[in-house]
Amino acid sequence: MATHVSRRQNLFNKRLQEFLARQPERDRLHLEGKGTGSLAAWFLGPKAENQEFFQKLLTMAVEANCNDRKSYYENDPPYVTSARKDKSYYHSLNEVELQYKKLLLNLKGSVPFFSYRYQAHMNWDLTMPGMLGYFSAMLYNQNNVAAEASPVTAQLEKIVGDDLCTMLGFHLPGEEEKEAIPPWGHITCDGSVANLEAMWAARNLKYYPISVAEALRKDKRLAPALQLTVPLLDGTEALLHELDTWRLLNLPIDAILALTIRIEKEYNISSDIITDALDPYLLQSMGFDQFCKTYTPDIQPPVVLGSATKHYSWPKNAAILGIGKNNFINVDVDDNARLCVEQKPGSLLKNTLQSRLEDCLQHRRPVLMVVAVMGSTEESAVDPLVGILETREAFRKEGMEFTVHADAAWGGYFASMLRSPATNVHEQECAASLQQTPVFSMSDYVNHQYQALPGVDSITIDPHKAGYIPYPAGGLCYRNRNMRSLVAFLAPEVFHSESTVSVMGIYGVEGSKPGAAAAGVYLSHRIIRPDQSGYGKILGQALFNSKRLYAAIITMATENDPFIIVPVQQIPAEKEGASPEKIQEQLMFIKTRVVDKENNELMKDEEALALLRQLGSDQIIITYAFNFKDPKGNINSDPQKSNIFNQNIFERLSVSPDHDEIASRPLFITTSEFEREVYGNEFVVTFMKRMQLDHTTPVTMHFLSSTTMNPWLTDTEKGNFIPTLIKALRQVVLEECQKMQQR
Repeated sequence: MATHVSRRQNLFNKRLQEFLARQPERDRLHLEGKGTGSLAAWFLGPKAENQEFFQKLLTMAVEANCNDRKSYYENDPPYVTSARKDKSYYHSLNEVELQYKKLLLNLKGSVPFFSYRYQAHMNWDLTMPGMLGYFSAMLYNQNNVAAEASPVTAQLEKIVGDDLCTMLGFHLPGEEEKEAIPPWGHITCDGSVANLEAMWAARNLKYYPISVAEALRKDKRLAPALQLTVPLLDGTEALLHELDTWRLLNLPIDAILALTIRIEKEYNISSDIITDALDPYLLQSMGFDQFCKTYTPDIQPPVVLGSATKHYSWPKNAAILGIGKNNFINVDVDDNARLCVEQKPGSLLKNTLQSRLEDCLQHRRPVLMVVAVMGSTEESAVDPLVGILETREAFRKEGMEFTVHADAAWGGYFASMLRSPATNVHEQECAASLQQTPVFSMSDYVNHQYQALPGVDSITIDPHKAGYIPYPAGGLCYRNRNMRSLVAFLAPEVFHSESTVSVMGIYGVEGSKPGAAAAGVYLSHRIIRPDQSGYGKILGQALFNSKRLYAAIITMATENDPFIIVPVQQIPAEKEGASPEKIQEQLMFIKTRVVDKENNELMKDEEALALLRQLGSDQIIITYAFNFKDPKGNINSDPQKSNIFNQNIFERLSVSPDHDEIASRPLFITTSEFEREVYGNEFVVTFMKRMQLDHTTPVTMHFLSSTTMNPWLTDTEKGNFIPTLIKALRQVVLEECQKMQQR
């Protein structure tokens, strides 16, 4: 099968070269990815400006599928003949058309993610290549559970996996690097399933050496391998089967992943014998409870540590795997909603990563994994990955090992902003009459964390988030591809080959999954490269627009207005502890030098641009809350009333199945909560003080958030669209203020 896949790829490449040779020089440059990287050509457009082109290509997809049907064994008989086209046939066609029109009518009630006005969840328009790839492959209904069911799209998934690994910084070794450990990535239905698989692999990895040691001791077929030695964290070596339980639970990660490969190669024992000998002792076979009772009775239950800003899937996945949701242990976050690695001078935070790990070491409690959030889904905060990896190195010296997982479901594609294009991309300048949007880079702090990604063991990334790809298209990448084998299950009736491509489906949680998802990501990546020329440009412009929206929101209230605005992400003057006068001075600078300017004018103001780069979040989600004043101008101090106020604003600017008034919503935002037991008391109290609320009441605080994925928001045909959004938001806030004052 591997040879068959290679032949298919060679045939694909040959057909591509023949096709390119027939194209004019100008078209060849575009087809080879060396043409103009125009955002205007990558999306359908907020007003369907590219409708004609998009429809033409969709029609090509239908024609290609129909032609395939006609050409496959041309002499096979048809079924839908003129004899069968009776009254019943035409009645059925009419019914299909009628019901389809009803569906199209109902779909008009869908959320308009494509609009400038959508500033809520992590959604915007989809790339045209993503939709075209998905639609075209969907017509063939390929199932990437195995290459036998998806000879083309399984190959595309392999290519996509390599794309993602490269973008994230995992190195794909060339032919000359025989000893290098290759990474591996694949498509999942979403980030939650990718997180589940990563935790599953980390759990199995932790206990795998115990199983191997037990098999060596008890199965005579493995007797030659009793001399197998393994490296320890202190730099020494020891016989595997002689190690105590704690040291077996804390062997170096890559040493564990090489165990069975070494047994096969160094002691000439077949993989079939190794598999059969290990099976009775595996956690996967015995079950978590029985395994722990049998082999680790004196060891504490394992834990997973992670930022309080974690995605909700993490405790859920801990419950699914039998670890228990309470054994996902939160690490407190600082005022920027980033994980606290260690105690800082003057900070009251106690539940730092370091303190949590020290407690686990003291009580000999296995740590399966530490989760670093690379872009939280509510604050767009990036955890200090560099500090997390440095902390792991320190604890390795104390004899403790664990995997580090980067949850970059949301933030993964931002790594494209750091990747230089492999080929030159020729840019065309916009007409002087048009506004332009600069491509912002992430902060030095964030870039530093992303540069550390190659040091983690696994990464979740969702093309259907910041990759602008149709659902479902999540992804998981491993630094060491052997880690995938820890979660491999073989279904004999489906898999008949050792080819990496043909057995994609044996790894991970899912079985059947649409080849269309892989095709959508593949085609989008071929046109919009996951580097600075493609996705890096889209997200860089969205970052600029997010900061402009942040600037407009925080300056929308005047001194005489009946409300105040408090962003979670503080402005520089507030971060520095400046006086109220200095803070107001900076807000006025932001209003006059940033908010009130069009892009082209703002881009000439280096001082204003320098400040703009410091505003907002680590990425493109901003969080904020409003508080109202009473008729006398006093700011409300009741947190419950503040929550009601913000909830009412959200309900005015959101959509639910209970109403179909989407057309009346001038803006879409979303909401969430800061819980003390999750975020930590200090974080929530600090936020309440800034809101001028009574912080002694243990209340969960509501806040609003806006995600700006639109790279065009400030350079429409009429210029900056943000003032229109702010006008709509301001009107709703004023109306809700009046209601609160009348209570």
